[in-house]
Amino acid sequence: MTSMLDGCTPWPEGFVDRYWAAGHWRGTTLDSLLRGWALQHGPRTALVSGGTRITYAALNRRVDRMAAGFRLLALRPGQRVVVQLPNVPEFVVTVFALMRAGVVPVLCPVSHRTPEVAHLVQLAQAVGYVGPSAYGGFDHTAMAADIAARGPFLRRVFTLEAPGTSSPYGGYTTDPAGCHYFPLGSVDAPPAPALPLSAGQVAFFLVSAATDGAPPLLVPRTHNDYAYQAGACAEVVSLTEDDVYLAALPADSGFALGSPGVIGTLSVGGTVVLAETSDPAACLAAVARERVTVTSVVPAVARRWLEVLEAHEAHEAARADLSSVRLVQIGGDTPHPATAERLASAVGCRIQQVFGPAEGPLALTRPADPEETVLTAQVRPLSPDDEIRIVDADGRDVPDGEPGELIARGPYTVRGYYRAPEQNARSFTGDGYFRTGALVHRTAGGDLVVTGRRTGREAPEAASTL
Repeated sequence: MTSMLDGCTPWPEGFVDRYWAAGHWRGTTLDSLLRGWALQHGPRTALVSGGTRITYAALNRRVDRMAAGFRLLALRPGQRVVVQLPNVPEFVVTVFALMRAGVVPVLCPVSHRTPEVAHLVQLAQAVGYVGPSAYGGFDHTAMAADIAARGPFLRRVFTLEAPGTSSPYGGYTTDPAGCHYFPLGSVDAPPAPALPLSAGQVAFFLVSAATDGAPPLLVPRTHNDYAYQAGACAEVVSLTEDDVYLAALPADSGFALGSPGVIGTLSVGGTVVLAETSDPAACLAAVARERVTVTSVVPAVARRWLEVLEAHEAHEAARADLSSVRLVQIGGDTPHPATAERLASAVGCRIQQVFGPAEGPLALTRPADPEETVLTAQVRPLSPDDEIRIVDADGRDVPDGEPGELIARGPYTVRGYYRAPEQNARSFTGDGYFRTGALVHRTAGGDLVVTGRRTGREAPEAASTL
């Protein structure tokens, strides 16, 4: 198996053999999986964004041509590119195209600004940046130019320009620092022969917040581990090609990307509806228009949606038709049971609680679980090969029913952050368990109940966010 990037912590050989033998890892890269999905579901709608609809066949063609365009512009396998795009089709196309070119995307929240993005460029030694020309009143192109001027890595900036706007660096220009600027839409070339890529390599980096205001961390996710995670989640949720998933949360998060999210939905031939904002009016209208069946929210978004839904309850004509929704996932933090119960009643659907940091592991209630289980945040690990322990402050296992910190390792839980040895020493045990920072206890039935978070500098902040 091809080794991971320098600076990543690989799974030990014995664990690799176990995950292959169990069929969790299958040796297919995510971009190669997209080729198969396009062959199987070609004319079906893969992505919806406003009035734009893209079929599986068209998505794969766009990815092919953009990947060839990136290669033509001298992006090389193993190099890193920061991708900072909102929930638009170009996000999906760009991420898959970079992976197809062998380049590693760094999935950066669009809300991050110069300090965080500059740190990620430096940490990843990113040679490229993909972002909007401007978004939400912020000039991303100027930010990229400022970071490029600091050197020495960033030398190619690809900007997605809104209709009717133009960037001062648009159209194949070069700034005084020697950084080249290209409209993202111009990255296009005839498809090139496929590269011999390894599924054991890093597919992309997720961004995880550190503690005490420290710079963000990079979480390396391989093709093998992420394909397994998204596919296993899709199976738990019983996704089919008839499902329509609303990505109401940022697609650069692990929750909306692969739990099962965008990738899990595409893996079964379903349709992904991309929402640029979690605003209740826009999202509920999209649910009604596209007949959405599954979506994911965090408790704060759930509460905002509830305010709108309950305000309209007395005005039937003002309510969106939400009858298509069968499941709403709630993750990122433990909601109050009353919030989950009210949301289920207002939408008329089942609720699924999800715990899962960018690093792994994932624990979920099952759609068929009794209502009292779902409402009290009792969750079970995604994989039969998830190794779960609940430990006290000294690292000793606690009895069932007693609270402790959840630590875990498994086929999709990383073994370390990228180029962060000091943080790895705090966040991972010597035998490879990730310290999630979540305080839980195990019920007599084997379910996990999340009750809070460990405090202190060693507690990884990412465990509270998907």
